[in-house]
Amino acid sequence: MGDYEAFKKKVFQLTKIDLSCYKERQMRRRIDSLINKAKIKNYDEYVEALRTNKELLEEFVAYLTINVSEFYRNPEQWRLLENNVFPYLFEKFGKNIKIWSAACSTGDEPYTLAMVLGKFVPLKNIQIVATDIDKQVLEKAQLGIYDDKSLKGLPADLKNKYFTKLDDKRFQVKDEVKRCVKFSQHNLLKDPYPDRCDLIVCRNVMIYFTEEAKQDIYKKFNASLKKEGILFVGSTEQIIAPANYNFSTLKSFFYKKD
Repeated sequence: MGDYEAFKKKVFQLTKIDLSCYKERQMRRRIDSLINKAKIKNYDEYVEALRTNKELLEEFVAYLTINVSEFYRNPEQWRLLENNVFPYLFEKFGKNIKIWSAACSTGDEPYTLAMVLGKFVPLKNIQIVATDIDKQVLEKAQLGIYDDKSLKGLPADLKNKYFTKLDDKRFQVKDEVKRCVKFSQHNLLKDPYPDRCDLIVCRNVMIYFTEEAKQDIYKKFNASLKKEGILFVGSTEQIIAPANYNFSTLKSFFYKKD
């Protein structure tokens, strides 16, 4: 395939995605399969194709940034958020809390946050910042159309209340929920982070990064939170030695800024 190190530099110049921050074996395997699919011989030829073909570039970024998402993923953690973490946050900061859904993918997560928070706060008072590196998934998120597979874990009361059925397999999020979420493009590895957040949700993303990149991101998340604010991570992403990043464990997968 050619010189992967040179390829990484060229990709960074082109996309501002730093492949050095991703686990190499995993990422290289994904890229090689994409190059083979495009019937391209090597990395140099592929970079040239990315420079001249907008669709190929968008496919590359989408494939690279691994978008797997669903509503109410790991239900027991969402119940913890509803029953323990939101009441804790309301007590500390009042009900007008600032939430950032980082690496939000197709929007399943920030919309779930809005629906669960809607049990405590009128939807018109909810504003969630949702970001992702991939422009294509953000467009899909703003459209808010999902298949029944994405919704399989969502409690029936939320599904019935907040979705319009389009046909046998597709559902659309109602506008009142869409209005709660502001989507924008953001690169966790290089862009400035929102500040004074009460809750940051970043789940099932850190597993793709190197240890060095993770450490940097955890420190930045901590700096983005208010004191005693909460970071909510994915079910395979427990933070080893959270005190190293000025966090302590509030509940499993929920970390409090000390």
